[in-house]
Amino acid sequence: MKVRSRPADCVEQLKVLADTTRLAVLELLLRKPWRVGELRRALGIEQSLLSHHLALLREAGFVDTIRQGKTILYRLAPGMACTSSGKGLDLGCCQLTFSRTRRR
Repeated sequence: MKVRSRPADCVEQLKVLADTTRLAVLELLLRKPWRVGELRRALGIEQSLLSHHLALLREAGFVDTIRQGKTILYRLAPGMACTSSGKGLDLGCCQLTFSRTRRR
């Protein structure tokens, strides 16, 4: 993801992140790539709802996919910058830090 500095770009990024499920997905993806089924079980939500959130995160440039055989893995987009602690994302306009990392 490109570092964005315009206030309007920052607002659009933050709108996408204004959802607890999407934040939880990003927090999990900070550690490693995940399969949809793994994410669904970790978050305890329906696959259709998870797919909706993943699509929004993908469109906004936060996540992308990689194919591993027949499996699709979701990961942070290559351009996403992690904070120096590794527990957050540097969005360019601000930093998003997770106070705790999920243990799964």
